[in-house]
This record gives sequence, C-alpha cells and structure tokens, in this order.
Amino acid sequence: MRGPAPRRPTVVAVIAAGGTGSRMESGIPKQFLCLAGKPILLRTLERLLALEEVAQVIIPLPYGHQARAKSLLAGRAWRVPIRLVRGGPSRQESVRRALIHALPQADLILVHDAVRPLCEPEMMRRVLNAAWEEGAAVPAVPATETIQRVSARGRILATPPREELRAIQTPQCFRSGLLRAALDRAHEAGFVGTDESSAVRRAGHQVVAVPGTPTNIKITHPLDLSLAELIIGPPAGALKEGAMIRTGLGIDYHRLVEGRRLVLGGVDVPFEKGLEGHSDADVLTHAVCDALLGAAALGDIGRHFPDTDSAHRGRPSLEFLAEAGAMLQREGWQARNIDAVLIAQRPRLAPFMHEMCARIAGTLGLPPGAVNIKATSTEGMNAEGRGEGISAHAVALIEKTARREGE
Repeated sequence: MRGPAPRRPTVVAVIAAGGTGSRMESGIPKQFLCLAGKPILLRTLERLLALEEVAQVIIPLPYGHQARAKSLLAGRAWRVPIRLVRGGPSRQESVRRALIHALPQADLILVHDAVRPLCEPEMMRRVLNAAWEEGAAVPAVPATETIQRVSARGRILATPPREELRAIQTPQCFRSGLLRAALDRAHEAGFVGTDESSAVRRAGHQVVAVPGTPTNIKITHPLDLSLAELIIGPPAGALKEGAMIRTGLGIDYHRLVEGRRLVLGGVDVPFEKGLEGHSDADVLTHAVCDALLGAAALGDIGRHFPDTDSAHRGRPSLEFLAEAGAMLQREGWQARNIDAVLIAQRPRLAPFMHEMCARIAGTLGLPPGAVNIKATSTEGMNAEGRGEGISAHAVALIEKTARREGE
C-alpha cells in the first residue's frame, strides 16, 4: 500500500529589484526596461509564478519607484498576493526587509534577481528541490574562461583551478528560518555579502550548487539587453512582418511664468522662467503622453491625469509617461518610436536634447535611438516667438505585441 504523497513546500519568492541601474544609459532602473515588448520585471515575475509552490511574491524596490511598479502590475488578476516594499541600501538589506512581510507558514524562500527574466522552469525546479532536501541551494554554471586573481596594479597573483570555479546565478533557495537567521546575523555584524548564499555560508551552513543554465543571464549592461532580445525574439524596435501598427499625435502648450522650474523631457533646464501648470508642466512629456494614448485610442492626458486632482499637483510628468506606457502594455501595445519638436524662442535647448531623449526612452523602456527630439523657434512670431510660452508636438509609433486578456 502506497503511503501519502510527500508534502510540497510553501514558497515565498523575493524578487530583488532594489537596484537603480546605474550601468544603463536610460536613466531608470533596468528592471523597468522593456525586453521584446514587455518590462523585464513582468517577465521575471511571470517566470517565478510558473512554480506552483510559490504562494506569495515580495518585491523590494528603489525609493520612489513603487508607483511605477504598481502601474505595471495593475489590470491583471495575479494568482498569488504580490507585495511591493521599499528596498534597503544593499541587496542583502532589501531581501532582509522583504522577509519581514513573508507568510509565516513559508517553508522556503526563493530569492531571484529582477533582471534575470530568462530563468528556465526546469532549472528553478532543481534549485527548489535541492533546497527542500538540503536546506540551501543555488544554480551554478562552470567557468568557461581562465579566471585569474589580479592585483590593484593589474598584476596576476594566482590562477585558481578552473574545474573548481562556478558562476553563481539566481534564483537561490533556502529554508525560511535558515535564511532569516543568516541575514539577521550578517546585519548585526555589518557583513554585506555578494548574494544570499554568502550570508548563509558565513553562518556556518552548507550550500548545494545545482546545474544552472547559460541563458539565465543577468541584464546589467546594454549589451546584455541586446543578447536577451536575440534569445527570446526580434531585436528591440523591430517590426515583425504583418505587424499591426498605429501612430498618434500629441500637442501641448504652456505659458512661461516667473517662480517656476523649467522642466522639459524630465530635464531641469536653467532659465529665469518656468512653465505654468498643475504638475511640473513638462510640455514635451505631455505631448509624448498624448501621442501614445492617442495611438492606442486611450483618450488623452487630461482624462487620466486631470488637473482637478490634487494628487497630481507638482507631480513629475515622467511618472505620467510611465503610467501611460503601462496602460499601452496592458492593452497589448508597445511604443516603438517617438519623434518630437519643441517650439521656443528661448532658452537654447540643444545642450539638453540628448538627456531628454534618454529620459523619455528610459521611461518607456526603449533604446535611446528610438526617441528623437528637435527644437525650433518662430523667429519672433506668435506667443512662443514673443517668449510667452513653449509648445511641443510629438508623433508616436506603437506596435501590437499581444492580445488583451479576454480577447
């Protein structure tokens, strides 16, 4: 007579998303960049939820980015509770803080990098099973290059045996009590490891290494994003044959007044006047928002972010743009190209164009080359020419990448 089936563990997944992506040119945390038409954070979350043992997901985030993440998650019925928390000054501290909110009945804690969106189910299963049996497990791939220890002056100090070397990946999985205790002890001692397994090993516990996968890359540099695009689909910005595309037009005007900052494309432009408005009055970003919303037939910026709502008073317009991009994605659309023109007599805007492009592209998860901004004057004619205001026109190209739920 066969005995009862072994109990499956209850797993809490922590997606370490507290980094700010300083190695990317986009200006936003890399977990919010798009990979083949979908934000990296969403791809990673969907991969982890393929494990049916996962009963809760906790996502520690950089300060000021919870609203961006919330807008990405909105509009879908996730099968488990997803909690957004504020991250700490280090990855280790972010994970420790996240565990405060973990389900008390959790058997295992699975910790994964937000920017490893290509983790394979079979590999994650190996890690989970090994941790359930041994208490702690990590995925690892053999080193394929000769690894040298090198001094600060660039001199080779030693050559460790390559057969002993492994590149450690995530997700890493641990018994709940084991990880909590190890992170608390590390925190008290002021020890900051490179990953969770460092803290667990420091606490005196063995960690098992199971086979990882070479395609489980961590997106750290722009080249990593390009490689990930090649692994899962066409290069960023490429339109598939027969793709459904639309264009939208956005136009906005704001009056120049004293006592206000001049913000254009999310960039503070030094000038004696700023644009009047309920938010930061970023006329360029408003025009881009309207172009995107119009292309997707989703109304306009006034409908979604009315100036009668006190919550929007002084709000950065790049946050509107991030939410507009998330609205498009929920409808199955992805921005592919933005072309805009600023009309102003003064100040001179050319020195700020590159940063404006990077801010807008990064907010939408686009490569910098997908956004173009121009500036012109009216040679003294009309309100812009008289220095009374600034206007912006924008055209957006969007592509249908997926069907909405229910279609």
